[in-house]
Amino acid sequence: QVQLVESGGGSVQAGGSLRLSCAVSGYDYYMAWFRQASGKEREGVAAWTSGGNTYYADSVKGRFTISQDNAKNTLYLQMNSLKPEDTAMYYCAAYFVGFSGEWFNHRRWKYWGQGTQVTVSS
Repeated sequence: QVQLVESGGGSVQAGGSLRLSCAVSGYDYYMAWFRQASGKEREGVAAWTSGGNTYYADSVKGRFTISQDNAKNTLYLQMNSLKPEDTAMYYCAAYFVGFSGEWFNHRRWKYWGQGTQVTVSS
């Protein structure tokens, strides 16, 4: 079983930055960040593969960067130029059971962290 623990969330004004971290109990070849705003479905934000590929939702391209530190078993999400619409609970996910192109389908990920709240005020 893979355990994931997110941290780094908080409250920030629009235009600000935050870096989320996800400590992983083991190594995985694919990992991702999702978010879920109140009353909305969980949506994919960014995905990372061990082959060096990264994928981003259109809404965050150019503002968010996903990265992984193998030595620390930690996944990161650097979030810049934050907007109020980025407000959500952010989750990291591991153990992908889908096909390429399904990175942002939350049903294709088996393990989840408990989430960290990000609130962006205008």
